[in-house]
Formats: sequence, C-alpha cells, structure tokens
Amino acid sequence: MQSPWPAAPEPRRAERVAAGVPDSAPTAVVLGGTGCIGRHICAAFSRQGYRVVTVTRRPVPRVAPHPHRRLDLAAAEPAALRAVFEDERADVVVNATDMAGATDATGAADGGEARAAELLDANEGLARRLVEALSTPARGPRLIHIGTIHEYGPGESGVPLHEDVEPAPANAYARAKLAGSQVVLDAARAGAVSAVVLRLVNTCGPYPTPAGFVGKLLPTLLAAAAAGEPPSVTVGGAMRDWIDVRDVAEAAVLAARRPVGGHAFNIGSGVCVSMRELVGHALAAAGLPDSGVRETAGPLRSLGADWIQADIGRARALLGWSPAFRLKESMRDMWDAGETSR
Repeated sequence: MQSPWPAAPEPRRAERVAAGVPDSAPTAVVLGGTGCIGRHICAAFSRQGYRVVTVTRRPVPRVAPHPHRRLDLAAAEPAALRAVFEDERADVVVNATDMAGATDATGAADGGEARAAELLDANEGLARRLVEALSTPARGPRLIHIGTIHEYGPGESGVPLHEDVEPAPANAYARAKLAGSQVVLDAARAGAVSAVVLRLVNTCGPYPTPAGFVGKLLPTLLAAAAAGEPPSVTVGGAMRDWIDVRDVAEAAVLAARRPVGGHAFNIGSGVCVSMRELVGHALAAAGLPDSGVRETAGPLRSLGADWIQADIGRARALLGWSPAFRLKESMRDMWDAGETSR
C-alpha cells in the first residue's frame, strides 16, 4: 500500500533508520495501542514488517515499545489527527480504542441519559473525526475500526449472528458502538475512506482487560494460588463465543491488506461455550481445584443475550482468516503472562 501522505520529515526518517526499520516499510498507526487489544495488534503488524506507531494519552513503553504520539483521542480534532497521520506517513490506521469504558459483558451497560450521551460521543464522535481526518482526494490509509458483536443485539438462541443481521442493540454501550461502526461503514461505502469494521466477540488470552470477566477472574486465581486455597468463583448459565486477542490482531493485519473496504466482519471462534467451561480451563491452567466454583441460575447483567455465537464465514472467505488459538490454550497463556492489561 502506497502512502498518500508527503515524504516523512528527516527526524522521522532518522528514527526509522535508528530502529532498524527500512525507510520503505509501511506504517501502521494504532490508536489505543497500549490496551488489551491494541498491544497485540501492534505486535502483529510489527511481525509483518510494519513500522508501528502508538497513539494514546500516555506512553507505556514496557507494553508497546514503539514510537509513540501523545494525543487525547477523546478531544482531538480532525486536523490534529490528520497531522499525526501525515507526519507518520500512515498506510494503516487502527482504531483499537474502547473509549466508552464499558464495564464488560457481565457489567452494567446503561447509566442514564448523561452516560448514554457520553458513550455516543466517545464512539460516534471519534469515528466521525477519524473519517474527516482520513478523507482525501487520493487513496488514503486503510482504517480498521474495532467494533463489537453486541452491536447486533441479543439475537436468537442457537442461531449464530451473521453480518447481514439487522442490528438491534439492547443498551447504551452497544448503541454507541454501533453508531461508531456505522459512521465508518457509511463513509467507506460512499467512497470517502478505505475502511473495514471488525466486530469482536468476548476476548481472552494474555493480558486481558481488567474490566472484563476474564480480567477479573485472573486476579482471583492469582490470589487463590498464592494462598493455597480453592478460588471462590460464581458463574452464570450464559453461553458465549470467545476469541483470543492474538487472533484478533491477525484479523486486523489481513483486513489492512485485502481489498475488502466497506465490509463488516465478525471475528470470533465460531464456537459457543459455557461460562463454566471457560472457568474450568482457567482453573486447569492455574493448577487449581474447581471446588469453589458456584453456578447461578439467576438473571445475568450482560451486554448481550444468554447465548452468543458469531458466524465467521465472511472473515474466512474474504480475509482468509481463521482462529488459531483454542480456548484452553488462551487460558494457559493468560495464566503464564500473569497480569491484566491495566
């Protein structure tokens, strides 16, 4: 992919040479590149020979040892975003932020009208500013926008969610995420930008977000292992599709390189498992007994339905992507890493 931006300023070129990156290497700019998903996306692009630049409010060198641009994405205007992309000669821009700060698939998703407006601005607002920043008469950088399976709404038990399902999000978080994804898809289909949306199921694997169920489970297991006692874990009867963050990262790289603009892709394992099975794999990885696990049949506080599974046929066909990590392996690698993304 040839960058539409002007030649890199000499200091940036010197930075590439010092880092051992060929001056001709393509550049991937990852917004939210130090988060749970972003850090793995950075690593995947780097493995493919890209020069990677992270954009966040604060650098986290130990998480993402790449060139960093400090920018408050919640407030950055299109001109500021465009200046970063031009300066870095971006070939790919990945929006890996979750600026809504959603609790997770087991937490509260609504919080009144004020919270709903905040969620909408964080998602749709940033998407609109990104589209404006990337709109150019020439072929601009490919935008990879990270969405969520919850944009479709609860769906029907036993029926995998396909991209052609009419979205019917059930809460403020999902509505805000859908609004952001729709802005990107509308702009791509109108020819204003080159972009795709990846709609993720629940994520797992090394360095999970501390806001999610898996990220909350890990500290519980670590504390139990340190104390030499069975952990106390309560799980509901929900069935979920889980995808390893490293599989998400590989999907992002493929989406950047394939001629698939204007599409949304479901990124999941295509397999639905119980929460009890997920916890069982985590306990086995930690070498802990399951005697402290309790199941509840009560109502779940969730972003989606009690049963979620993604149809991943489009990603297989158009991206050439398939998940590589099994749930058991993801839980083992999470345990071996030993910490959340913070």
